[in-house]
Parts: sequence; structure tokens; C-alpha cells
Amino acid sequence: MLAKGSEPWLFMAVSVTALFAILSRAMNSSPLHHAAYLGMALTFFMVLFFRDPERKVEISDNYMISPADGTVIDIRDRKICIFMFFQNVHVNRAPISGKIREITYKKGGYLPAYRKDSERNERNEFIIHSKYGDVSVIQIAGTIARRIVSYSRVNDIIEQGQRIGMIRFGSRVDVTIPHDFDITVRKGDRVLAGKTVIATIKNDRDF
Repeated sequence: MLAKGSEPWLFMAVSVTALFAILSRAMNSSPLHHAAYLGMALTFFMVLFFRDPERKVEISDNYMISPADGTVIDIRDRKICIFMFFQNVHVNRAPISGKIREITYKKGGYLPAYRKDSERNERNEFIIHSKYGDVSVIQIAGTIARRIVSYSRVNDIIEQGQRIGMIRFGSRVDVTIPHDFDITVRKGDRVLAGKTVIATIKNDRDF
């Protein structure tokens, strides 16, 4: 399965590849042959990058799950920062069930997303109102990324693990953890969107 919003990029890659393949065959040109092979490599990269595998999500109020594939690069002030490399799936998912109270998009620069000053980058923030309070999920564009795509709207009711958007070509996702939860991941851990538990409900909470 391919990510929603990937169609123009895949169409461009396939079209460029087909054009060079036709020209290289018609003109029997070595440079055009190489260009056709590069086009095929680009198409393969696009398919790999925009893949969106189905994942069985175990929904529970007792824990939060990762909103992104990638590596935990920082944990501070009850915020978990996840950096997505090119090989990671770039579709983001809801870490907790609730209602989208607010979506705020901000234009900005394109510093490497792993840097702390990347907070000035292009970003899209979801505020999910859950039974434990508001949870912020921030999509941050990276050096090459030029478009953050949102799949959700304000007032949407979303389930834990539901797709909420994606970032194209390298990026980072930050998620805040309510005080009702204990953070269970550490810096350097690899996580999967919709699968990896990043926080569990505190044992002393009254249900």
C-alpha cells in the first residue's frame, strides 16, 4: 500500500523513466540509457519511501504508542522526539484516541530535523483531546522535506493508531506525554508507528 498524497511524485518518477527509456531506445544513446536507469532507481526509491504498510493496532487506554517510525533522539519536558530516516515509513499515526481540537500549521526553515534549533522549521501541530488531557503531536519538516500532508481535520474523532498525516523526505515527530503516563522508551530506541508502546498508565491511577 502506498501513502495517500504520493501519487504526483510517483507519476513524475514513472513519467521521467518512461521518457528516457523511449528516447534511449530510439536514439541508441549511452547517456540516455544511463538516464533511464537513474529514472528506474528514482522510481524504486519513491515506492520505498511512500510505502504505507497495514499494521494491526492494539487499541488501549492503558498506554500510548509511537506516532512515527524512527529513532528516539531526545526526551525532555515530557516530550519524546522521534527522527525519521529515509528508510523509515513516513506516515504518522495517532498515539492515543481522542478528538482533534486544533491543527496549527507554521511556515519555517529547513534545518536538519535532528537539531534542537529545528523548532524554527516548517511544522504542523495536532492537539488531540484525550481522556487524559491534551496531547500534542508535532510534525517537523527536515532539510529536504518541503511539504507536510495532513490526513485529519479539526473535530475529527480519531482512534489510537489511525493515520493522521505524513512528511515527505526526512523529518521528525515530537509527542507530549500526559502526567498520567510513565515514559517507557529511552534515547536511542527504535520505534514503529502504531506498534511501539512509548508510555504506560501509572499504576497508582484510580480507574
